[in-house]
Amino acid sequence: MSINTKNRANDDADSRTVAKLAVPADPARGLRRSGLAAAVVVLVVLHVLAFQSTGFRPALLVQGWEGMARFIGDAFPPDLNWQDVLKPSLEATLVTLWIGLLGTTISIPTALLLAVLAANATSPNRAIYQAARSVLSFFRAVPDIVFALIFVTAVGLGPFAGVLALICHNTGVMGKLWAESMEEIDQGPQEALRTAGASRLQQVANATIPMATPQFIGLLLYRFDVNVRSSLVLGLVGAGGIGLLINQSIKSFQFDEMLTHIIVVLILIIVVDQVSAFIRRRLAV
Repeated sequence: MSINTKNRANDDADSRTVAKLAVPADPARGLRRSGLAAAVVVLVVLHVLAFQSTGFRPALLVQGWEGMARFIGDAFPPDLNWQDVLKPSLEATLVTLWIGLLGTTISIPTALLLAVLAANATSPNRAIYQAARSVLSFFRAVPDIVFALIFVTAVGLGPFAGVLALICHNTGVMGKLWAESMEEIDQGPQEALRTAGASRLQQVANATIPMATPQFIGLLLYRFDVNVRSSLVLGLVGAGGIGLLINQSIKSFQFDEMLTHIIVVLILIIVVDQVSAFIRRRLAV
């Protein structure tokens, strides 16, 4: 290679290097980095405020180890007396299961209706869409335990108040989940029916709901699992079930009885999880 050729090659390399250096930095990348840094700062500040407002101090937990050890010592071994503890615990656990079951299944019609009205693909118009969304938001925003307190004052203490509370809250949660499921499915079959002259009700009944049914069932099983757990908490405010016995055991300092009730609840939750998983596997086949 001649000297001139080498010089020209070096000049070309230098030109390319200068051209690369002359390319301005991507402003979008800089904005993204600045936004990420600002988000991290805001997140840190929010956590500092949260720690201060909640008095979050792990040192207090370490200092209170003696109280926790005494509590655990009083709870073990669990009281397995059949007549006074275990039998009432099993009976109350069945009530908890029934509360979760009824709170899930009875809410299906209302949740399905609101879901259809609250989905973009199936809602008749924008006003109905917004109204249905608002109703679902209300039912979802009010905790089930607040509903339970309201219904306890209306129908008295007992499982009926818990069932009513779960129906209201589950309608909001399940309706929103079902509405989103209907918006995510393929809209082709519904468009085909619309083109063929089918009414909106026919489109929903023959295209949208059949296609979304597997998601509906999966979400329904998930909500049943959650509602069984929620019914335990509702018992603490007088809505019946095993939660009521746990609350009574704590108030009377019978921690060994409390542990028995908790073990029975744990067995119930494991059984419900296994049954739900089995049904989901069968549906997936």
